[in-house]
Amino acid sequence: MNKETRVIPLIPLRGITIFPYMVLHFDVGREKSIAALEEAMMKDQEIFLVAQKDAKIEEPEQEDIYTIGTLCSIKQLLKLPGDTVRVLVEGLNRAKIIKYIESESCYKAEIDILEEKDCVKDNKCEALVRSLREVFEEYIKISGSIPSEALISFEDMDSPGRLVDTISSYLMLKGDIKQELLEAFDVSKRIEKLIVVIKNELEILKLEKKIGVRVKSKIDKVQKEYYLREQLKAIQEELGEDDEDKKEINRYKNKIKKAKLPKPVKDRAIYELERLKNSGSYSSEGGVIRTYLDWILDLPWNTQTKDNMDVKKAREVLEAEHYGLKDVKDRIVEYLAVKQMSKSLKGPIICLVGPPGVGKTSIAKSVAHALNRNFVRMSLGGVRDESEIRGHRKTYVGAIPGRIIYGMRQAKSKNPLFLLDEIDKMSNDFRGDPADALLEVLDSEQNSTFRDHYLELEMDLSNVMFITTANSLDTIPRPLLDRMEIIEVSGYTYDEKLSIAKQYLIPKQIKEHSVDENMIKFTDSGINEIIEGYTRESGVRNLERQIASIIRKTLADMLETDKKDVSISTNQVRKYLGPVRFTYDKADKEDKIGVVTGMAWTAYGGDILPIEVSVMNGSGKLELTGQLGDVMKESAKAGYSYVRANADKYDINPNFYKEKDLHIHVPEGAVPKDGPSAGVTMITAMVSALANKKARHNVAMTGEITLTGRVLPIGGLKEKCLAAYRAGIDTVIIPKENEKDMLKIPKSIKSKLNFILATEIGEVTKNALIEEN
Repeated sequence: MNKETRVIPLIPLRGITIFPYMVLHFDVGREKSIAALEEAMMKDQEIFLVAQKDAKIEEPEQEDIYTIGTLCSIKQLLKLPGDTVRVLVEGLNRAKIIKYIESESCYKAEIDILEEKDCVKDNKCEALVRSLREVFEEYIKISGSIPSEALISFEDMDSPGRLVDTISSYLMLKGDIKQELLEAFDVSKRIEKLIVVIKNELEILKLEKKIGVRVKSKIDKVQKEYYLREQLKAIQEELGEDDEDKKEINRYKNKIKKAKLPKPVKDRAIYELERLKNSGSYSSEGGVIRTYLDWILDLPWNTQTKDNMDVKKAREVLEAEHYGLKDVKDRIVEYLAVKQMSKSLKGPIICLVGPPGVGKTSIAKSVAHALNRNFVRMSLGGVRDESEIRGHRKTYVGAIPGRIIYGMRQAKSKNPLFLLDEIDKMSNDFRGDPADALLEVLDSEQNSTFRDHYLELEMDLSNVMFITTANSLDTIPRPLLDRMEIIEVSGYTYDEKLSIAKQYLIPKQIKEHSVDENMIKFTDSGINEIIEGYTRESGVRNLERQIASIIRKTLADMLETDKKDVSISTNQVRKYLGPVRFTYDKADKEDKIGVVTGMAWTAYGGDILPIEVSVMNGSGKLELTGQLGDVMKESAKAGYSYVRANADKYDINPNFYKEKDLHIHVPEGAVPKDGPSAGVTMITAMVSALANKKARHNVAMTGEITLTGRVLPIGGLKEKCLAAYRAGIDTVIIPKENEKDMLKIPKSIKSKLNFILATEIGEVTKNALIEEN
């Protein structure tokens, strides 16, 4: 390839790539480009044309222009209105920019003119040329954008290089692909590259043609159907028959007349029906209107069930279907009693809060049964879109009502019991906060005019009895919580679990497995073994699971051994369920120094929490272990400061904080522990260790403390006392302010525990530590 160096004016082209042998006209508007043309015309009428990398750049710099372009001969100039020049050029040779020449008037560059050599005319070259001609001929036939006469002009071209450049100029390709072809100096490689490019274009063209045929057939089908329907209408009119559209309109008219709709709803339904008449049933708008009318007519605007006002019967239903849960039952009976007297009480909003498995959802079903109301449930777990509650506006494609309206249609009455399950599991995102949308639904002063975005009609929800459930109140927004009446459904005691298993769970599972009740009998000891050794929960969900497992295994065993009946005792439980899975901490059998028993609330109902303190010679360090949370660490530090401040009171060396190291440890280090109720236990353990006094093994305690030694109230007293009783404790020390919570403790447990009410830490240490004589 020979080279010739020249300095020549340059024009950067936007969206155009020129090949050698190509004749093309284009408009020039930039001042520098016009100046370059004028300078070229004054010399030898040759100009260097090169493409810009980005066509959007108005004033390109050197780095914005490709280095390979085409030296062209200017054939014609024509000045157009508006300072624009139209130029006709013919491509001569490929050229490469060596360097740019500084010039204010126009772009100039020193270029190498690349005189290329054609490929050697051998078999390979001939094969490439033939392949190129074949694919280009196919491209012309399929695309239809290039006149077939162009093929004749290619027949006389002996030069493969000229052939490939000419074909490249005909093709509608992207700028970067054309630039690649321009920069391919080896003719053989250029032909190969162009063949690949044309084949790719052929695949795209074939796919476009296929899609076009499919779309056209669909359009033809729609036009044909429309034409036939119009013909059918004309025939039916001639015969005096009503067409399907009229029949449908008449059906909707009759439904609107029969439905007991409020006046605003009826007016809206008639208005939409008129729109349906005008739009035509087969239009897209007609489908939207029909769906809207169906929703309006399906909703229970004035339909309601008659409440069971018999308070005694309601109480009987609740007692028969649920064991315990006195607060819930009393609240429902109160509601019925007041409604029976006033006749106009609005539906209350009750929130049942408690751990999983205690029966919150089934309580709601029982309440619906007791009140003789239709029951509908909506789960809020994971709901994060406001439109889930309020619906989508009809302007959106695929708009639907919210789940409140769905529930009302499902209920088929305007006064159902509506359960909003897992209200504490709601979330929010950029589409809005569903909790905010629920504020109107759960406000008895506002929900009589609830407006769904889809319906845009006022729906009266004031007669609906809403019951919500939650595992925790912490994640419920305060404004929403304020609209609900909170009823705590705490975990069941062992006696309650035993009664529930005997009265409800076992009969239910026996029935579900189609077993005669005399074939499999559970002993009390067997049930207790399941409760204590194979479940650890506040509710009874897992207990029911284990009972079902035992029944299945028993049935299999009976069929294999030809037994007629089986009694499920402790040994049978262990045989079918395997080794005991859960064990509870038992209190120490002897008094020890520095070991004090605390009480903790857990999701499984409570447990005892021994706290150990060791004293060693050192420099006053305080070590805390047992995977304690921030609150318990603060309790330990506050207790340490209290002991330092009151060392004389407990006969402790006042300089212990300089001479002794304290290590506070809470066993089961792999279990995270936190909560504001371990302060008194930690102080008592520290005093016991530092004063060398034994702590009573039969005493457990709970309570938080202040730096002045005041004992603060705690939560979960019922569960903590149950745990203490289970562990063999007979005396519990609790804050004085928790005396009111003792009413929740079952009498069977309360009678077996000695309660000591403490207001300050001195009362705790006095009853928990053994004074040496």
